[in-house]
Amino acid sequence: MMAVGPYRVDGVVSETFPSHDAARRAAERAAAEQRVPGNTAGISYEDKDGRWHDELSDGHDRPITDVKG
Repeated sequence: MMAVGPYRVDGVVSETFPSHDAARRAAERAAAEQRVPGNTAGISYEDKDGRWHDELSDGHDRPITDVKG
């Protein structure tokens, strides 16, 4: 059985799959999960200059996803 290459999202690569259909189903599931709203949460991060930032991440601010191929 020949493995089919992985799918990629923003440079992140998945595992390989046994068929194109299996890879497409996995990509469609992953895309759908990205659209599910989450909880609003506070986040803190340090930028490249060493400064800390606090932001509010809206749990309903979800990406638009699409599967091609």
